[in-house]
Amino acid sequence: MTAIAQTITLPRAVPCTLAVGAFLKNTICVTTGSQAHVSLVHGDLGTPEAVAAFEQSVEALLAQLGVTPTRVAHDLHPDFHCTRFARSLDIPAVPVQHHHAHGAAIAAEHGHDGPVLALALDGFGLGPGNQAWGGELLYCHGAHYQRLGHLAPLPQPGGDVAAREPWRMAAAALHRLGRGAEIARRWPAYPAAARLATILDKGLNSPETSSAGRLFDAACGLLNIHPVAQFEGQAPMALEALVRHPVGLADGWRLENGVLDFTALLAHLADHPDAEAGADLFHGSLIAAMADWAEAAAETSACRTIALGGGCFFNKVLKSGLVAQLSRRNLVVLTADTVSPGDPGLSLGQAWVAALTEV
Repeated sequence: MTAIAQTITLPRAVPCTLAVGAFLKNTICVTTGSQAHVSLVHGDLGTPEAVAAFEQSVEALLAQLGVTPTRVAHDLHPDFHCTRFARSLDIPAVPVQHHHAHGAAIAAEHGHDGPVLALALDGFGLGPGNQAWGGELLYCHGAHYQRLGHLAPLPQPGGDVAAREPWRMAAAALHRLGRGAEIARRWPAYPAAARLATILDKGLNSPETSSAGRLFDAACGLLNIHPVAQFEGQAPMALEALVRHPVGLADGWRLENGVLDFTALLAHLADHPDAEAGADLFHGSLIAAMADWAEAAAETSACRTIALGGGCFFNKVLKSGLVAQLSRRNLVVLTADTVSPGDPGLSLGQAWVAALTEV
């Protein structure tokens, strides 16, 4: 049975490259000439079954194509199995930042060989200084990228557990607004709420994140939409399903020095917890603000091609709204049409970046 799920024609021929993908929803990619071959999804590399499928897929795909890679691309995170696997191989290893890879995947899918402004929105990707990135505006050109901006960081109380408990991100938003005293009485059903204001005051186990996924969670928690979710993404999906007519909140955001801050929007949602109205305001504000953000970066960078990548672009309201807004501003918009915008498409972007890197 073939190990290849899809084949993408690249902008040009490149050295044979193996890319080992992301931790979540892992795929691998191998380039041959001007083609990139992406595997089936192996799953999250936290289970023995997914790890076995990943390693078997590497062997099967290389054998099927009859090639020996000249380099291997991997994520910056040192603890991922795929990273350790890549570094164990006897070929040059090329680290590729997660959101750079998201932007590069969109560019590669469209055969675009020039620079792009990558609006990369997802749950988590490690930044070069071990930061928790996830709401990024990057200038990407081949093997290189520059961070032009990001979402205003929020603390993530409890670390990874906040991705499954949106009320925690809502609590972080209240704390950022100077309203930490409201946390315990707003979520009395959760014992941790009684301690969270103190934890946030002291900065204990509350790493800051620029994640768009966690911004969605904060909105969901404030609107009481799945304050504790059964799986990551459940609450934002439910929020999207409530949208009827997206409309931006006047003065709901601030853009300063490349940092896009939605504190005012979160304050409004905290005081007006109507879920349907909040869903419309949240989506409408994100669309309008991010269109402004990208347009400003296009003016300063002289790059007018915008690549929309990352798992948040599974959200059809956000994606269609942004495409429409950016197109009205005479910007060229590239989206994931055949490759996943999320982590299953990451290996394609890793492969394209590493193939263009001198080793």
